[in-house]
Amino acid sequence: MQPGSSPRHLLALDLGGTKLATAIVTPDGEILHRGQVPAAGSPESISAEAHRQAAESGIPWSGIAAAGLIVPGIYSPRTGMAWAPNLWGFGEVPLGALQGSLPVPLHIASDRSGYVLGETWLGAARGLRDVVFLSIGTGIGAGILCGGQLVEGHGGVAGAVGWWSLSPVMKEAYRAAGCWESEAAGPAVARLSGCATAEEAASRARSGDVAARAAFDAAARWIGAGVANLISVFNPEMVILGGGLLRAADLLLEPVRAAAAQWAQPVAFRQTRIELTQLGENAGLLGAARLALQSLPAPPPGG
Repeated sequence: MQPGSSPRHLLALDLGGTKLATAIVTPDGEILHRGQVPAAGSPESISAEAHRQAAESGIPWSGIAAAGLIVPGIYSPRTGMAWAPNLWGFGEVPLGALQGSLPVPLHIASDRSGYVLGETWLGAARGLRDVVFLSIGTGIGAGILCGGQLVEGHGGVAGAVGWWSLSPVMKEAYRAAGCWESEAAGPAVARLSGCATAEEAASRARSGDVAARAAFDAAARWIGAGVANLISVFNPEMVILGGGLLRAADLLLEPVRAAAAQWAQPVAFRQTRIELTQLGENAGLLGAARLALQSLPAPPPGG
């Protein structure tokens, strides 16, 4: 940016299992324009929506410095391939090809990486460098920041902690979704409570339903044990809990903290805090914007 020029904005794209959310974001994290459509079915439709939202915002491409896209599942920066079964089935999709379809640089990462970037930029872990964001909804995933750097792994799979083996007994369900996810995510709470959804289970638990309360107590024990493992392995300054199941934080947060204290390496546990997301549904969009912002060269001193 030249001295005296206007700041250039960021295009944020948050692709979920059911929706594609978009935003134009300033370099200091203010959302200027927001849009949302049903989940895109192909890389081409993601590109088309990015162009449409940029046009609707009234900000020309010359006013946008870079774009960030976060996706559910796995994205490998090395190969440019994405794996997101809830969107495209079990085959890989060449999502990296999108990088040539926009007139600005596009940077892609997993949604879990986006969540931890958003929270360390503007949320509960603002300014921290060793953070885990644990997202628990239909599934379980972790965005991991170590020493200020994202941990993505050789093929972009790092953080797929729903597969954490917390039980010595292998069940058939674990082969499809992983042990931790099968026992602690939203569908497990619904199943154990006899409810159709975790939201219904939470409502019943607050009203004193014994089965629903027991389901949340069981989920909290599983979540706490997994959080303890994350603390013992990564020694983070903070573990942030987010995702759809944490809408029932009143039923989960304190039992999770108690279980984590029981299982975690004690020195590491004393050095961390377990907190709720502050950004909520904006964590993904702001994380995508931060992904784009981090790709830009630093301005010269005094620039």
